[in-house]
Amino acid sequence: MSVPQVIDASFNEEVIKSSCPVLVDFWAPWCGPCRMVAPVIDQIANEYQDKLKVVTLNTDENPSTTTEYGIRSIPTLMIFVEGQRVDTVIGAVPKSTLATTLNKYIEDSNQ
Repeated sequence: MSVPQVIDASFNEEVIKSSCPVLVDFWAPWCGPCRMVAPVIDQIANEYQDKLKVVTLNTDENPSTTTEYGIRSIPTLMIFVEGQRVDTVIGAVPKSTLATTLNKYIEDSNQ
């Protein structure tokens, strides 16, 4: 399963208006750590597909969203719940770290 990409024009519709929590992976093709974390993002997308939407955003091609959220280093993973940014994980983190962070919000949204 490949993770869908969002762009500046679709970010509001795909992320902000989403009815479920969204994990956004801000990345760029030239970024080594981004490539390292990509398989983790794919695994999360598969394992959490019933509870979480996972999308990627190429920071080089989408400068307005990148600027709006103050992305200064990549990979940056942001979690949005009901249109609000609730958490940010910066850098290529292990899957366990990301899962722990996500579970705080996924469990909350199911109550």
